[in-house]
Amino acid sequence: MPDITFQAIFCARREPNRQWDLPPLDFDHVFLRERFVTVNGRYIHNNPDVVSALQGFGPDVVITDGFNPTHLYAFSYAWIKRLPHLAMTDGTDISEQGLSRLHKAVRRFIYARSSAFMPASAGGQRHYENYGIPAERCFTSCLCIDNKAFSPRPDQQKCFDFIFSGRIEEVKNPQFAIRVAAETARRLGRKVSILFAGSGSLQESVRAAASASADLVDATFHGFAAQRELPGLYRSSRLFLFPTLWDPWGVVANEACAAGLPVLVSPAAGVCGELVRDGENGFVCPLNVDVWAEKAALLLSRQDLWDEFSRRSLHLVGEYTYDNAADGIAQACRFSLSVGEPVKIKMPV
Repeated sequence: MPDITFQAIFCARREPNRQWDLPPLDFDHVFLRERFVTVNGRYIHNNPDVVSALQGFGPDVVITDGFNPTHLYAFSYAWIKRLPHLAMTDGTDISEQGLSRLHKAVRRFIYARSSAFMPASAGGQRHYENYGIPAERCFTSCLCIDNKAFSPRPDQQKCFDFIFSGRIEEVKNPQFAIRVAAETARRLGRKVSILFAGSGSLQESVRAAASASADLVDATFHGFAAQRELPGLYRSSRLFLFPTLWDPWGVVANEACAAGLPVLVSPAAGVCGELVRDGENGFVCPLNVDVWAEKAALLLSRQDLWDEFSRRSLHLVGEYTYDNAADGIAQACRFSLSVGEPVKIKMPV
């Protein structure tokens, strides 16, 4: 987009609980001096030098994608300078239900002084609507991956019945995946295989659970997977298990769909009903082992149904691209510059 000069300002190079192997960043960016505290497992960033970074760049529009102190400093800079402020979120009406009164009050204050809004999903759109934001002020910027990198290959052998990809932490519910695999094996009357791609604090307990079900489940633990390894890992599997307890979206579902996998997912993931559609390219199931095992056994025993779901995954993920995500951001910026004033909203008391 030759008419747009873009700079990203990062609160940190990488949070301590992440092992991302990011490629070289070929765009203008700034890493702030890292200052954060940990609260209930989350990192709260407090980087006052974001103000000097903004002064150095001199933006026409400021976009914030959170409500850490760092984001509030950036919002304040835009407000004082009378620059359009745009709010961006990957949260949804469901993921933000448990916010405190203070958190909701901060959002109301900032939203009433913002020009445009960028949800990542329909759930994000509903979140903004709950604050009285009109639809014409919202521009979707989807969460996405490089779909082509994950495309299925006809020569790729399916070595695993299941894949679980993500951090091996309680919120991701990895032990549930072992129980589902074991029950699926009972229903199919054969041993099943599952691949765990990821690392985390529950690795040993998940290994122990797998050992206890070794007569039914052959579990392989890959450990942390570099980005370049992920496409091959998904392609080697038949079904993606995503039993998360909380995920505003779940980009791992993008990866699975781009590899042509059907997805079994809990209702706690934002992808439900959007990227993963019940009965079309996967199943959205409550966290009941018998229900998940029934759906898994169905897909693993009927090649025609698996093929149909696989094609549907590839079709649905085709809309979740970098181009579409960037276009949403560009539209929001152009709109905010043309309107030149914050949104007038009626917010519920």
